[in-house]
Amino acid sequence: MVKLSVIVPFYNVRQYAPDTLRSLRANTHDEIEFILVDDCSKDGTPDILRRAARELPGAVLITHESNGGLATARNTGIDAARGEYLTFLDGDDWVAPGYFPELLAVARGLGCDFVRTDHVQCTGRARSVHRVPEGRRSVVLSPRDSILPADRSTSVDYAFAWAGIYHRRLLDAGVLRFTDGLRTAEDRPWIWQLHRTAESFAVVGLLGVFYRRGVASSLTQIGDVRQLDFIRAFDQVVRETAADRDAATLLPKAVRTYCAIISHHLNSIERFEPPVARTLKSMSAAALKRMPQGVLDEALDSMDLERSSRLRRLRRLPGGAGVAA
Repeated sequence: MVKLSVIVPFYNVRQYAPDTLRSLRANTHDEIEFILVDDCSKDGTPDILRRAARELPGAVLITHESNGGLATARNTGIDAARGEYLTFLDGDDWVAPGYFPELLAVARGLGCDFVRTDHVQCTGRARSVHRVPEGRRSVVLSPRDSILPADRSTSVDYAFAWAGIYHRRLLDAGVLRFTDGLRTAEDRPWIWQLHRTAESFAVVGLLGVFYRRGVASSLTQIGDVRQLDFIRAFDQVVRETAADRDAATLLPKAVRTYCAIISHHLNSIERFEPPVARTLKSMSAAALKRMPQGVLDEALDSMDLERSSRLRRLRRLPGGAGVAA
């Protein structure tokens, strides 16, 4: 019986897919299935995946006829998953030998809705450990209580879907799927919904995921219009948080985080193509106007002078408060 479904989307990662697949082979177990989703790759990735589907125990290959993006590819894997638990891996990352069986054992032992883990970030040959911003380890906690405070990094800011394991009851409750079509920041509405809706979670100091940074094909390295999906993602976070029973308490965190992300993109605006940079400014200005204005005032007052000044200038730009593209 399948206990864990590992969902791995791939898109034009021919250079890295062999490392990812070798790491999966070092995690084979009769209770684990690997759902490989080819998101209509145009390089040699499909050939690599077809061979893996024949040779990797527990592998299932699903091929998209058109590119849908990471969120949609993950949803395809979720729909096909048979496991009691689900987890994720990106097609250019890898895991340590035996990591998934150990992660499954930890989750079953704790018995909570989901478990979050630390990870290793890899940039070239450099390695650095990144921790979940939660000091309490290996104890069951309330996800809602770990959203705040607004002015510090918390569990909702550690949005990596692959840094954890999730019980199927979350899928049955309708909170494990991603927003279809989001090309970036797809983890943000997802992690907020998870923390607002799930009843229990835990954080464990289990290092096993190796996250590859600086990949040329990654959207974090590409300054095209797909990067602007962060606005649609955070609009969703603010909209859903505003409808929450604890909106008055949680909205300051959602709005402040949104502002910080806008400021981050504006601070590195030179990496965007000129038409995209102009669109970034206009869409960000409109986004500020859509936010609850009293909450926005408080968020700007709480930020450092450089970021708050940048956002206040943007807020004064002419333009409507229409829905993000």
